[in-house]
Amino acid sequence: MPPESEPGSSALTPAQSATTKPFPQLFWGLVAIAIALGTGSLIGAGAIKSLRSGDTLTVIGSAKRPIRADHVVWRSSVSSQQPTLAQAFQDVKRYSERVQAYFKAQNIPADALTLSAVSTEAIPELVNNNPTGRTLAYRLVQSFEISSPDVDGIAKISRSSTDLINEGIPFVSDPPQYLYTNLSKLRVEMIKEATQDAKERADAIAGVTRSQVGPVRSAETDAFQITARYSTDVSGGGSYDTQTIDKDITAVVSVTFSVD
Repeated sequence: MPPESEPGSSALTPAQSATTKPFPQLFWGLVAIAIALGTGSLIGAGAIKSLRSGDTLTVIGSAKRPIRADHVVWRSSVSSQQPTLAQAFQDVKRYSERVQAYFKAQNIPADALTLSAVSTEAIPELVNNNPTGRTLAYRLVQSFEISSPDVDGIAKISRSSTDLINEGIPFVSDPPQYLYTNLSKLRVEMIKEATQDAKERADAIAGVTRSQVGPVRSAETDAFQITARYSTDVSGGGSYDTQTIDKDITAVVSVTFSVD
């Protein structure tokens, strides 16, 4: 399943007195502050003192949840380079059969495994970096892809697949990609939580000035950040960590309220 992300939207109308930097130009800088300090709002002390009826107040709200990958995609391959196409094909056929037997012995279901068509590359003879028109060798590659909800099982098998290399099989393994497949539902819930967080923080700020928070004037969300557990890395275009099983997902919204 490909990573999901949401594009950022246009900048908000600047608050009249509660001054913050334009959003989202410093958006992910604020996110980093929010994650590091455990706060979801940014407003200057001087701006708090000057709040009055008719002004607007812009607050950053956030929501964060731990999630665990529920699907894994693991890609690998075998290859051979030989003077003739037939020799290379026989090698790849033998390697492929051994790899498939290994997967079967590890109880990987047949419907979780996809084999690509064998790719063929002719290796040209070069003299002074110029092709002579002769073919020196042929390189053939057979690729495998395993797609499964058995995250822990496939992770373990990927680590033990070095057994194939020890047998002399030219087995090349990519790092497994660990994915979370229920983002659509979770996004809605987290935007709601982040907006509620922004409202609570706006109420706290307005209370200091004996003001009240009025209706929402505008709101923005940006791309979700799915990062390795406890990571504070963020990206303006959103991030989607696929290297770790345990992750954090963070949603951040900017909400502008009227002040009564």
